[in-house]
Amino acid sequence: MDTIILSGIRALGAHGVLPEEQGRPQPFEVDVELSVDLGPAGRSDVLSDTIDYDGLAQQVVEIVEAGGLSLLEALASRIAAACRADPRVTAVVVTVKKLRPPVPVHVDHVAVRIER
Repeated sequence: MDTIILSGIRALGAHGVLPEEQGRPQPFEVDVELSVDLGPAGRSDVLSDTIDYDGLAQQVVEIVEAGGLSLLEALASRIAAACRADPRVTAVVVTVKKLRPPVPVHVDHVAVRIER
């Protein structure tokens, strides 16, 4: 199977367990890997024969910006469901990184990766 990769999609969203996370947008970074048969697009060179990654990236940003979720797992699941809405996508891997997590030690980020 072929793969489309969108890496480093950044958006601000108010997600988290702590009250201050729910009320203050913070930076997230999302990577998406879609399993798709790219043969039709490779032969036709027509956008409608593949996944429009511009539109998909916009969907990811909208989901992050909507806010209101407690867990990264839930955010990643919503993004995966949006990716799988196109029947040509046979599998998806979503990685969601919280770039400034409220933890008492220095970390670059915290992340979850899910496969659907």
